[in-house]
Amino acid sequence: MTQQILNPNSTAPNDKLGDTPFDYTTKINANTTELYASLNDSEILVKQSNIATTLGGTIDSTKVYILDGIIDFTGTGLNIEVPAGGVNIIGGTFVISGLKCSDAGYTLYTSPVGGSGDVLRERLFVEITGIGSQVYDLTDATGFHAIEADRVNYNNCTSLGTVTNYRQGLETGTGRFGGTPELTLAGNWVGGYFIDVSIVRGLSAGSYGLYKAGVGFAMASRFRSNQNIDLPAGVFFFDFSPSQFANPSTVQLDGVLITRSGAFDATDPNYTPNMTAGDLPSKWTNNTGMPNTFEGGSIGVTTESTTTISVDGQFEDLEAALWTAADLQHFDNPSGNQLRHLGSTPRDYKVVASFVLESTQNNSVALRVSRFDSSTTSTSTVLTQTRQVNNLQGGRDVAFFNININTTLDKDDYIFLEVANIGATNNITAEADSYMIVEER
Repeated sequence: MTQQILNPNSTAPNDKLGDTPFDYTTKINANTTELYASLNDSEILVKQSNIATTLGGTIDSTKVYILDGIIDFTGTGLNIEVPAGGVNIIGGTFVISGLKCSDAGYTLYTSPVGGSGDVLRERLFVEITGIGSQVYDLTDATGFHAIEADRVNYNNCTSLGTVTNYRQGLETGTGRFGGTPELTLAGNWVGGYFIDVSIVRGLSAGSYGLYKAGVGFAMASRFRSNQNIDLPAGVFFFDFSPSQFANPSTVQLDGVLITRSGAFDATDPNYTPNMTAGDLPSKWTNNTGMPNTFEGGSIGVTTESTTTISVDGQFEDLEAALWTAADLQHFDNPSGNQLRHLGSTPRDYKVVASFVLESTQNNSVALRVSRFDSSTTSTSTVLTQTRQVNNLQGGRDVAFFNININTTLDKDDYIFLEVANIGATNNITAEADSYMIVEER
């Protein structure tokens, strides 16, 4: 129906040629009826009195379920069974709109045989407080759906339950207040899980965590968080292991602020009991109260050894009887003085080195920083620095090298050191405590 226009005949209000009162009311009723009909086409109002036929009944995935206040499932025996088409739920705010139940052994969101689709919620609270109860027991029907919560608070929940095989999860503006709100991620997640602007306060002490790895958990993309968290005794942030993330730098903690019982302790090993900031999947930056990732590492001469020079001007690998690597994060030391990049990003690095090389006085000695490119199996020069061997008092004839140079390292590329004697064939020895550092620019 097209809009019914009311005709007040405002140009000549007293000529009695406008709509009659009957025409006015007929048009108003027609317009109103169509407006309500169009709203009902896309929205379903959920009241306490109709939960059996709305959220507690067969979900219509083409509709948005609008919460009229707080919906209490206690004693109803009803759950929200999420079909393969998914469910969409919106409240007014997380203060005036919510879903709650205090029954023991209760689950709010469940999956039918064959699994569920998208679970999308906005502006509401969830309060599932019964003994042995949980918010979720969901399995994705295809492995390509999302579970999202926008401005959703979990208040005093016994458990958030388990979400299995979803493609991705997203939390924006969420809160966890009170209770033991552990969320278990299970199965294979082909996407990731992103928590943006979220707060955790007032939880109960115990042996549990905010995020737990369930049966068969693996994540192909990133787990990312910038949460503001205060944990009580015994509670961990997450218990994921490096092997559960296929790609480097995909456990991204950026701007996390974390305390335990209100106190900062960046050395607390129980925040992430199975993962450190230096593990290959970790990319932890700008955090307060927990470690950050500093990609790179160092290698130094612990025990000296002579590098044999047989040909004038020919570069040889710099030798040491013992090279000691330290603080390797996303790098390893496969051999000799090599520092190899194991990650994929970042790829821009700075090489800093301080070496004292002993040889014969007045010889010209060159120290070269070289880069091995794993994609082409070729070697290139990053920097060559040449110094004259000084004749120092006491028979100590050495040259001093200080290097600070930028380079690019992709996955499995490595940096290594070579030396040459320019104009002579006298041997060269790197003195103990000489070192090289590779760090992110």
